[in-house]
Amino acid sequence: MSSIIIIGAGLGGLECGYILAKKGFRVTVLEHDARVGGCLQSFRRGDTLFDAGFHYVGGLAEGQPLHRIFSYLDLLDLPWRRLDTDCFDEVIIGDRRFPFAQGHEAFAERLTDCFPHQRENLRQYTQFLQHVGEHVFAPLQPDYQGNPLFGESAHDWLCRTISDPLLRQVLSGTSLKMELRADTLPLYTFAQINDSFIQSAWRLSGGGQQIADRLRQGIEAMGGQVRTRAQVTRLMEHNGRINQVEINDEERLQADLFISNTHPAVTLSLVDDCPAIRKIYRRRIAALDNTDGMFTANIRLKPNALPYLNRNLFIHREGADLWQNPTDSMLVHFYPDAHVLDILTPMRWEEVAPWADKPRGRRGDDYVAFKAQKTEDCLRRAEPFLPGLREAIDRVYTSTPLSYTHYTLTPRGSAYGIRKDWRTPLTTVLPSRTPLPNLFLTGQNLNLHGILGVSMTALMTCKAVVSAQ
Repeated sequence: MSSIIIIGAGLGGLECGYILAKKGFRVTVLEHDARVGGCLQSFRRGDTLFDAGFHYVGGLAEGQPLHRIFSYLDLLDLPWRRLDTDCFDEVIIGDRRFPFAQGHEAFAERLTDCFPHQRENLRQYTQFLQHVGEHVFAPLQPDYQGNPLFGESAHDWLCRTISDPLLRQVLSGTSLKMELRADTLPLYTFAQINDSFIQSAWRLSGGGQQIADRLRQGIEAMGGQVRTRAQVTRLMEHNGRINQVEINDEERLQADLFISNTHPAVTLSLVDDCPAIRKIYRRRIAALDNTDGMFTANIRLKPNALPYLNRNLFIHREGADLWQNPTDSMLVHFYPDAHVLDILTPMRWEEVAPWADKPRGRRGDDYVAFKAQKTEDCLRRAEPFLPGLREAIDRVYTSTPLSYTHYTLTPRGSAYGIRKDWRTPLTTVLPSRTPLPNLFLTGQNLNLHGILGVSMTALMTCKAVVSAQ
């Protein structure tokens, strides 16, 4: 069986490694960091465990898409905890609160209580999302650029379907699952992600690192190898194919096939100049826009000082247009079985650009003050809905897009990868195949982000690899 090297041990790279090892490939996964997982990584501050980027998943109940995938990947017996079925997400706009229930009928009924004149529109909305979710495996081709919903505007569809402007904002209110932009967001992204969480919503006790560690253990149990502190510094081409990688500027490894879970522009920067990859292709990939990043306040609470909420709070400023200014929004996420919560809010790269060329840990007092002010703004906005929050805090740790760039090599600290654009789906929704016949791509930059989206992409990448044999 063929040998394959996978660059990057984030979720997509580890899933590809597990699937292909199960198919009999000789798998080697290379990770530049000291630990596997990418944004799934958990980290400790003292005796407290925090998650770097993982929060909750959708579609994990029996018969649902993520359940099918995680069953294959042997991830179902991890300590999953289902969120409240009658209100897994609570959207707060100003001082008004709107519950999101699990299950399509319950979801529509609970919001109909708030918007009785929109009953029929809500029915149409949920029916469409359910249709997209039921056919999520239908486009499981080597690549699914051809899905027509990638070429439709999510914002325009929402305006056509929902006549009440406030309800449109409410339905967009769990916006931190994606980047809301009226001019670019494809309908497929909006529908598939929202539908998966309406199907069912789950947290994981003990941190997202468990997913990465379980996949690594599975790869190694099947004879594969996962190496950390192994940064790929060059992809070497010979006769129109990649034939080896260079690690840490010194060691070289050979393989028959290669998958990159890193950003496509970063991947191409590693490839030697060669006729197979034209300069116009390199320039096009390098010029693609990336989505904005995220500011996160990881908050350790005093024991029993604040009640645990088995739902997420999405808090928005009164009068905010979520499609025009997402930085007016934030997410409050509690950890199950721990005195910990996260507050997240979108952050543009321009906010942290003044410190981008300074090394981590030595960005100066002005950067520390900037993060402190950002934290204070988040606490001030969250406290009305979490009485006693400020007094309950023991310690706060913060991260910005600079943190994501450092740890995951993500350009500009992008939270959702390359920005997909419904006006140009053929250039922004990328295939897993590259001009080099034995080099493939995977990960959130290709088509969909999030746990389910990356898992779907991993399946598609693996299918393309197998079909290329």
